[in-house]
Amino acid sequence: MDLSHINYLAVFVAALSSFIIGGAWYSPILFAKAWMQENGFTDEEMKNANMAKTFGGSFILALIIAFNLAAFLGPEANLVWGITAGALAGIGWVAAALGIIYLFERKSLKLFFINAGYHAVTFMVMGAILGVWK
Repeated sequence: MDLSHINYLAVFVAALSSFIIGGAWYSPILFAKAWMQENGFTDEEMKNANMAKTFGGSFILALIIAFNLAAFLGPEANLVWGITAGALAGIGWVAAALGIIYLFERKSLKLFFINAGYHAVTFMVMGAILGVWK
Protein backbone atom coordinates (compact mmCIF):
# COMPACT_ATOMS: atom_id res chain seq x y z
CA MET A 1 0.00 0.00 0.00
CA ASP A 2 1.31 3.42 -0.99
CA LEU A 3 0.98 5.83 1.92
CA SER A 4 2.63 8.76 0.15
CA HIS A 5 -0.78 10.47 -0.23
CA ILE A 6 -1.17 10.95 3.52
CA ASN A 7 -1.08 14.55 4.71
CA TYR A 8 0.60 14.30 8.11
CA LEU A 9 -0.50 17.78 9.16
CA ALA A 10 -4.10 16.78 8.43
CA VAL A 11 -3.58 13.62 10.50
CA PHE A 12 -2.31 15.77 13.38
CA VAL A 13 -5.27 18.17 13.13
CA ALA A 14 -7.73 15.26 12.85
CA ALA A 15 -6.24 13.76 16.03
CA LEU A 16 -6.44 17.14 17.73
CA SER A 17 -10.11 17.40 16.74
CA SER A 18 -10.85 14.41 18.98
CA PHE A 19 -9.72 16.52 21.95
CA ILE A 20 -11.88 19.46 20.94
CA ILE A 21 -14.91 17.21 20.53
CA GLY A 22 -14.09 15.30 23.72
CA GLY A 23 -13.67 18.54 25.64
CA ALA A 24 -17.22 19.52 24.73
CA TRP A 25 -18.73 16.00 24.83
CA TYR A 26 -17.46 15.16 28.31
CA SER A 27 -17.98 18.67 29.70
CA PRO A 28 -20.67 19.71 32.18
CA ILE A 29 -22.51 21.30 29.25
CA LEU A 30 -23.15 17.89 27.67
CA PHE A 31 -22.44 14.52 29.30
CA ALA A 32 -19.93 14.96 32.16
CA LYS A 33 -22.37 14.33 35.00
CA ALA A 34 -24.04 11.35 33.35
CA TRP A 35 -20.67 9.88 32.27
CA MET A 36 -19.24 10.22 35.80
CA GLN A 37 -22.39 8.77 37.37
CA GLU A 38 -22.53 5.80 34.99
CA ASN A 39 -18.84 5.04 35.66
CA GLY A 40 -19.17 5.56 39.40
CA PHE A 41 -16.52 8.31 39.39
CA THR A 42 -16.40 11.03 42.03
CA ASP A 43 -15.19 14.61 41.62
CA GLU A 44 -12.28 13.76 43.93
CA GLU A 45 -11.21 10.80 41.76
CA MET A 46 -11.32 12.98 38.68
CA LYS A 47 -9.19 15.67 40.34
CA ASN A 48 -6.58 13.11 41.41
CA ALA A 49 -6.25 11.41 38.01
CA ASN A 50 -2.92 11.42 36.17
CA MET A 51 -4.00 13.77 33.40
CA ALA A 52 -0.60 13.78 31.66
CA LYS A 53 -0.83 10.01 31.24
CA THR A 54 -4.48 10.16 30.19
CA PHE A 55 -4.13 13.00 27.68
CA GLY A 56 -0.71 11.93 26.41
CA GLY A 57 -1.79 8.36 25.82
CA SER A 58 -5.07 9.47 24.32
CA PHE A 59 -3.33 11.77 21.86
CA ILE A 60 -0.97 9.00 20.71
CA LEU A 61 -3.97 6.72 20.19
CA ALA A 62 -5.85 9.51 18.36
CA LEU A 63 -2.84 9.91 16.04
CA ILE A 64 -2.95 6.19 15.29
CA ILE A 65 -6.68 6.38 14.60
CA ALA A 66 -6.30 9.42 12.33
CA PHE A 67 -3.38 7.88 10.42
CA ASN A 68 -5.28 4.62 9.98
CA LEU A 69 -8.37 6.47 8.76
CA ALA A 70 -6.26 8.51 6.32
CA ALA A 71 -4.76 5.30 4.91
CA PHE A 72 -8.24 3.75 4.67
CA LEU A 73 -9.68 6.78 2.86
CA GLY A 74 -7.03 6.59 0.17
CA PRO A 75 -5.75 9.24 -2.24
CA GLU A 76 -9.13 9.95 -3.84
CA ALA A 77 -10.80 10.97 -0.58
CA ASN A 78 -13.30 13.81 -0.44
CA LEU A 79 -15.69 15.26 2.12
CA VAL A 80 -18.53 12.81 1.46
CA TRP A 81 -16.31 9.72 1.52
CA GLY A 82 -14.48 11.02 4.60
CA ILE A 83 -17.67 11.49 6.59
CA THR A 84 -19.13 8.21 5.29
CA ALA A 85 -16.03 6.20 6.12
CA GLY A 86 -15.85 7.89 9.51
CA ALA A 87 -19.46 6.96 10.22
CA LEU A 88 -18.95 3.38 9.03
CA ALA A 89 -15.84 2.97 11.19
CA GLY A 90 -17.20 4.88 14.18
CA ILE A 91 -20.59 3.19 14.25
CA GLY A 92 -19.98 -0.09 12.45
CA TRP A 93 -16.68 -1.00 14.10
CA VAL A 94 -16.03 1.07 17.20
CA ALA A 95 -19.56 1.42 18.57
CA ALA A 96 -20.40 -2.18 17.73
CA ALA A 97 -17.22 -3.43 19.42
CA LEU A 98 -17.91 -1.28 22.48
CA GLY A 99 -21.44 -2.68 22.52
CA ILE A 100 -20.15 -6.24 22.77
CA ILE A 101 -17.83 -5.31 25.63
CA TYR A 102 -20.55 -3.33 27.40
CA LEU A 103 -22.95 -6.29 27.18
CA PHE A 104 -20.47 -8.65 28.79
CA GLU A 105 -19.40 -6.07 31.38
CA ARG A 106 -23.06 -5.26 32.03
CA LYS A 107 -22.47 -1.55 31.59
CA SER A 108 -25.44 0.70 31.08
CA LEU A 109 -27.02 1.57 27.77
CA LYS A 110 -26.70 5.22 28.76
CA LEU A 111 -22.91 4.90 29.09
CA PHE A 112 -22.78 3.04 25.79
CA PHE A 113 -24.57 5.85 23.98
CA ILE A 114 -22.36 8.51 25.57
CA ASN A 115 -19.09 6.79 24.65
CA ALA A 116 -20.16 5.29 21.33
CA GLY A 117 -21.70 8.60 20.31
CA TYR A 118 -18.45 10.40 21.04
CA HIS A 119 -16.51 7.99 18.84
CA ALA A 120 -19.06 8.10 16.02
CA VAL A 121 -18.97 11.91 15.92
CA THR A 122 -15.18 12.02 16.29
CA PHE A 123 -14.59 9.55 13.46
CA MET A 124 -16.93 11.49 11.15
CA VAL A 125 -15.16 14.78 11.91
CA MET A 126 -11.76 13.16 11.46
CA GLY A 127 -12.96 11.70 8.16
CA ALA A 128 -14.20 15.10 7.03
CA ILE A 129 -10.85 16.74 7.85
CA LEU A 130 -8.84 14.00 6.15
CA GLY A 131 -11.23 13.85 3.19
CA VAL A 132 -10.90 17.52 2.27
CA TRP A 133 -7.36 18.35 3.37
CA LYS A 134 -4.98 16.87 0.86
